[in-house]
Amino acid sequence: MPYRWPDDTDFALWELEVQDRSCPDCGRLMHVCDHRDHRIFTLDGPVQLCSQLVPCIAPGCPGHSRTYSPEIEAPITWPWWVLGWDVFCWIGHRRFARHGSIPLIRAELYDTYHIPLSEDAIAKYLRRYQVMLAARQQDPDRLRQEDQTAEYLILSIDGLQPEKGQETLSVVRELGQRRVWFAEALLSASEAEVRRRIARAREGAERLGQPVKLWMSDKQDAVVTGMAAEFPGVPHRYCANPFLRDRAQPVREADSPAKVQMRKRVRGLRTLEQAILNSPPSASVVRCLSPAAGEVVLDYCAAVRGIRNDDQGGPWHPPGLRMAEALGEVRQSLQRNLEARKGGGPRRC
Repeated sequence: MPYRWPDDTDFALWELEVQDRSCPDCGRLMHVCDHRDHRIFTLDGPVQLCSQLVPCIAPGCPGHSRTYSPEIEAPITWPWWVLGWDVFCWIGHRRFARHGSIPLIRAELYDTYHIPLSEDAIAKYLRRYQVMLAARQQDPDRLRQEDQTAEYLILSIDGLQPEKGQETLSVVRELGQRRVWFAEALLSASEAEVRRRIARAREGAERLGQPVKLWMSDKQDAVVTGMAAEFPGVPHRYCANPFLRDRAQPVREADSPAKVQMRKRVRGLRTLEQAILNSPPSASVVRCLSPAAGEVVLDYCAAVRGIRNDDQGGPWHPPGLRMAEALGEVRQSLQRNLEARKGGGPRRC
C-alpha cells in the first residue's frame, strides 16, 4: 500500500535529468516524454523527486518501447521505496551495529528526524537490509578484492546439533579476515548435509583462487568425514572452545557434586531474612540486633544468595570452585567483623 503523506507536508523538490540522451541502440537523441514523481523521507527532510522519462523516438529502433530514467535516481532511493538510502542505512546501523529494538528505532527516528514509520514498515526494511548485507558478504568479486593480500585461507565451521526437528544455525567463516562466508539454518546434521556445506566452502575458495591452509571445527564425525573427502591433505584442527569443553569434562563431573554439597550447607537464608524484616522486636532472633546491624545481615544474605546462584565459570574456573572461593571470602569478612568488636567475640544480650 502506498504511503499516505499528510496534506501539509513540506517537500524539497529535486529535479533529476537524464545525463546521456543518446539512444544506446541506434544513437539518436532521445526526448523527454513525461515526468515521474517519487516522494521519500531523507534525514534532511521529505523530498519529492521529479525524474525525466525519455524514450527513443525512432519507430524502428529496438529501444523505441523502452523508457529511460535518470541514472542519479538509483543512488538516492530504490523504486517504490518511501525511504532514501540514508534513512535505510541509518535504520540498519541502529539495528545491527547498536542492537536497537524496533520500537526504540521507531521512537528515535521520529524524535530526531520527524519520520513517522510503523513498526511493520521498519521490520520490512530491516529484512531488505539483511538480504543486501548477506549478498554483499558473499559477493565473490568483493571477497577477492579484500582477500587479495592474503596468501591463504583459514576456514571454520560451527553450529549446534539440531534437536527434535528444531532448526539451528550453521556458519562457515574465514578467520584471517574475520568474515562470515555463509550461514544456513539446518534441520539435520547428517553426513550428507555437512558435506554439502563443506563443498560449498570449497567452491567459494576456488572462485577466490586461494588455497585453504587450515580448517577448524568441533570435529564431529560427519565434519571429519566431509573434510577428508572435500579437502584431502588440508590440516583439520580443534576449535578452542570445543577442545576445552571436551577436555574439561572430568573436571565438570567432579565439580558439580561439590557444588551441590556446598549449596546444601548454605541454607536458611530466607528464614533469617524474614526474621529480620517481619519479626517483632521481642523475638529472640533479632532483639540483640540494631537496625544498622540488621541491614548488614541482609547484605550478607544477598551476597550469599548471589554466590549460590552463580553458574558462570567455564573449564578454567568451574562454578563449584568459584563458589568455594566466594564463600571463603564471606567467611573471612565475617571473621574480620567479629574480631573488630570490642572485647573480641559477639555481644551478649
